[in-house]
Amino acid sequence: MSIEAELRAEFDRWERTENAAFQALPYLLLTVCTLVSLLLSLWDVSPHLPVVLGLSIATAIWLLWFHTLHPQWHRNAPLMGGYYLGLMVLTAGLVALAPWYGLFAFVGYPQAFEYLRGRWRYAGVTAPATISAAAYLGGLANIIDGLWWAWIAISLISTALAGAFSYFVEMGEQRNRKQKQALVELHEANVKLEAALEENAGLHAQLLVQAREAGVLDERQRMAREIHDTLAQGLAGILTQLQAAEQTLDESAVVRRHVTNAMNLARESLTEARRTVHAVEPEVLAEARLPEAISDVTRRWSEVHHIEAVLTTTGDPRPMHADVEVTLLRAAQEALTNVAKHAKASRVGLTLSYMEDLVTLDVRDDGVGFDPHARRAHGATDGGFGLAGMRQRVQRLAGRLDVESEPGGGTAISASVPAIPAGGGR
Repeated sequence: MSIEAELRAEFDRWERTENAAFQALPYLLLTVCTLVSLLLSLWDVSPHLPVVLGLSIATAIWLLWFHTLHPQWHRNAPLMGGYYLGLMVLTAGLVALAPWYGLFAFVGYPQAFEYLRGRWRYAGVTAPATISAAAYLGGLANIIDGLWWAWIAISLISTALAGAFSYFVEMGEQRNRKQKQALVELHEANVKLEAALEENAGLHAQLLVQAREAGVLDERQRMAREIHDTLAQGLAGILTQLQAAEQTLDESAVVRRHVTNAMNLARESLTEARRTVHAVEPEVLAEARLPEAISDVTRRWSEVHHIEAVLTTTGDPRPMHADVEVTLLRAAQEALTNVAKHAKASRVGLTLSYMEDLVTLDVRDDGVGFDPHARRAHGATDGGFGLAGMRQRVQRLAGRLDVESEPGGGTAISASVPAIPAGGGR
């Protein structure tokens, strides 16, 4: 369990204990005082027993009705102020008849702090202080007989002490509220941190997968280039030489048969080498150039998602380096995937532009859009894993990915990469 959770659990336990004691204390003290009255009546020390018992029952009912049975009333300051006043009147009557009820008068202090607000708390503690002072002096009869001055003095001292105690209790309550608020804020911060760590872990895993895929693709393309530039070229040269030799051979059937067999083997090996080179390209690029591949992807995506999607090609379409074509094809696929997942669009437009130094793919939709500058929990402002992967692919070719969007205004993505011709180096 974390320190934060332990602190919250400790606060909860303390509050439950405090609430239970606050609820039970008035009944406990009232019961003790009533039992004292019953015991003293056995020795005729309590001459007003019926009245005392009646007031005790009335006080218990008063507490039960306001203090226990209707907790929803506790935030109604005027109503609970009336309740407190009635409780103090009943307590004063009990103390006037039986001074030992001064013990019960103690409940006025926590009740004033709980049910009164602001400065009324300090006014409220005056009542139990003066009632308790009368109990200290033996009841109302002794005060009337001449101890009124002592009653006033004790009341003033008790009121001052009760006010000071209430002040410190109020400060402690404010400190507890601040600590609770701090725990709530700490909990929210921890939740956000956990979410950020989880999202960062997902991003890290996604980037590792993309890096692994990119590494595999790079190695496959490197091998394809090696096969094309060495083995395939060598086989093509051998085939050319054999064809030239065939034209200069005499009519020897044996020699001609061997040359023919060698030519057939060279043709088969050259075909297999070219098939291997094409196999490392994306399937849609194996038999088509980039505009046709993107058009085919767009058409099939539109049929699956029932969203109108149109590709427009501008400039002079020409074969590009395999890395360029694969990057732009993947950008188109990822952009369309994002539209299907998030945009709620009714139309998508793609533009493939061939320029002198650049090849650019623009993807625009009329969907709900988003704020591309909004900082996510993991700190990214590019809109998510898909765009991050797309940006990484484009930047590997020294290209650029731009995202323009706003809530309710659709989204436009532009991927620009250098126009490296087929057969050119990176």
